[in-house]
Amino acid sequence: MLTFFNFRFLPLFIGILFLSCNADVENSPEKEIATIEVEKIPEPKRFGFKLSDYEVVFDTVKRGDTFGTIMDSHGVLPGKVYQITQRIPDSVMNFRRINTGKPYVILKSKDSTQRVEHFVYQKSVIDYAVISLDSLTGVARSKPITIKQKSTSGVISSNLSDAIDEAGLDYLLANRFADIYQWSVDFFKLQEGDQFKLIYKEKYIDDTIYAGLESIDAALLKHRGREFYAFEFEVDSVTGRTDYFDEDAKTLRKFFLKAPLQFSRISSRYTRRRFHPVQRRWKAHKGTDYAAATNTPIWSTADGVVTKASYSRGNGNYVKVKHTGKYSTQYLHMSRRAVKVGQYVKQGEIIGYVGQTGLATGPHVCYRFWVNGRQVDPYKEDLPEAEPMQEELKPAYFKFIAPLKAKIDQVEYMEIM
Repeated sequence: MLTFFNFRFLPLFIGILFLSCNADVENSPEKEIATIEVEKIPEPKRFGFKLSDYEVVFDTVKRGDTFGTIMDSHGVLPGKVYQITQRIPDSVMNFRRINTGKPYVILKSKDSTQRVEHFVYQKSVIDYAVISLDSLTGVARSKPITIKQKSTSGVISSNLSDAIDEAGLDYLLANRFADIYQWSVDFFKLQEGDQFKLIYKEKYIDDTIYAGLESIDAALLKHRGREFYAFEFEVDSVTGRTDYFDEDAKTLRKFFLKAPLQFSRISSRYTRRRFHPVQRRWKAHKGTDYAAATNTPIWSTADGVVTKASYSRGNGNYVKVKHTGKYSTQYLHMSRRAVKVGQYVKQGEIIGYVGQTGLATGPHVCYRFWVNGRQVDPYKEDLPEAEPMQEELKPAYFKFIAPLKAKIDQVEYMEIM
């Protein structure tokens, strides 16, 4: 009976259950379905274009490539190439100077014609040119640059270049650092254990890609226990010219540079008695020898006029510069000269290149110095300073450097190991 009863009432039970479920659904409050709206991030532009709108070709200039051969390989006719090269000025893109290894981008239409619409030539990591073929126009552009200020410190172990390298910094910092102190510090006398601190700016593309050194805002060199401050300050608002001064507004610039070239060693100093390595006899050496690699640039240590640019058996290729009625300098043993007699040269201008012409056993420059017609040791002379800061600029200068000085003072010197 039990089995019969179950089967007999089973349809009724199913119907009741079905109605009951329907009643629950109809009588229950309507549930809200949560929706998440995803904000569509716009595609970032590169070189001013949405690359998804084009068929894109990334490539680099190969040896022997020209603008014409590149365009020809992508189906652009010579007539169009000629029109472009005639219309676009060199200030936008110099079509005669497309350099091997430089990257370029070609943007083509997405239709079946694959027509070249734009050509992008990357002159540097920052600067590029965009050539639009349809409109025969071109524009020079630069990628957005972010400037970041940083600070660092280091210890001289052998020379400044190595110290910068050991700190993991751009080698250009060493060059710029040496430029700042070249009048006031003899870099050939830097000692192991000398310390430095820097506040400097670097350039970045898209806030992440390093694009080079921008400037050194402040520097502090501790040499033989003495601290030398340097702060960059604009001295001419019209031209934007800047210079470096110490904490008392005294210029770091001197009338003469400390040396006629950068980063070498002094192989022989001014002396009344030296054994000449070629002539094999004792004689006076009235100059300072700076050993350096062949073809290292040699520059004039002060403004002046070239009075001699010649060759002699002893001096080899040499240049002599008259700076004032009192001072003259001479540079010997050059591989080649870069100036002519009568030419006016500025301080730091290249006048020749290191060699070993004349009586020389190795590549170097012999630097000679005259005061009132008499050869002297420039390291023992009290040489004049350059033009000082104008008095009316000093209040603004002291206000400007106050936060920089406080910041660089807070930077810890790297410990001497």
